[in-house]
Amino acid sequence: MTASKLSEEEIRLRLVDVAGWELHEGKLHRELQFSDFVEAFGFMSRVALLAESAGHHPEWSNVYNTVRIDLATHDVGGISERDFDLAAKINAL
Repeated sequence: MTASKLSEEEIRLRLVDVAGWELHEGKLHRELQFSDFVEAFGFMSRVALLAESAGHHPEWSNVYNTVRIDLATHDVGGISERDFDLAAKINAL
């Protein structure tokens, strides 16, 4: 899929479709908390499979039970539909 950078207005309109995500430093951002490290790591493993199949990979970190995810499309220098698609798939987990 060819991606194009979304405008700030397009991003604001699309944010309502991905609960829990916000715009932070030019990226879609979400933080999730789990009961423990194993649950957080299991979630990350499932996201990794989604990301690999989409050919679109998050910037993320994990500290114990907290997973922080940032999505941006580096090829377009901002946020694209690819980011919203992956955010929605992550939410579905």
